[in-house]
Amino acid sequence: MNLKAVFRSIFSFKSFKIVSICLVIMAFWSNFSVYYESKNFLFSKAKNLPSTKTALLLGTSKKLRNGNDNLYFKYRIDACLELFRSGKVSHILISGDNGSKEYNEPQDMKNELISRGIPEEKITLDYAGFDTYDSVLRAKKIFGQQSFIVVSQKFHNQRAVYIARRNGINAYGYNARDVKKMNGLKTKIREFFACVKAYIEVKINVNPTYLGEKIQIL
Repeated sequence: MNLKAVFRSIFSFKSFKIVSICLVIMAFWSNFSVYYESKNFLFSKAKNLPSTKTALLLGTSKKLRNGNDNLYFKYRIDACLELFRSGKVSHILISGDNGSKEYNEPQDMKNELISRGIPEEKITLDYAGFDTYDSVLRAKKIFGQQSFIVVSQKFHNQRAVYIARRNGINAYGYNARDVKKMNGLKTKIREFFACVKAYIEVKINVNPTYLGEKIQIL
């Protein structure tokens, strides 16, 4: 038996274990950091929020792939309406994915808000919010918002507020109703890894996918 090959195999396995353990620790630390640094800025009642000019409504699809209504969409719209009608915000910036002509998260949300009484002139759309990091950073860099209230589910708001405050934005989160049981399990698992991504992006100071000309919110 070749002893060098044996030792090489042992050390290679040990290195793999060490790297794997470090990655697991980093993943859980990322999620803890996101939770801990955002927890004091999240609210489930509009009356407890400070007033700001703008709400940042994070986009999602109106329908699921099977054709059913997306409850994340419904509950975010409900929460945004509550926030606007409470007088805590006077403008709504909707940021989401417009990856194709047939898929337009911001427009679908705008149409729903207008149909439920929000004036069109009180809504601005950001079609380049391809992920939460881009949505938050573009709200500052493109739309000039230094302070805003993020509207989404609590687990999503945690990440958005973490990203915002790490980038010098005075952000708060207004928690929409969550989606319970199996409907939300897949999303929660994805969110665990999304927190890791957000943590790394903040640490290395990533720029949004697209920037472009500044847009003034009146």
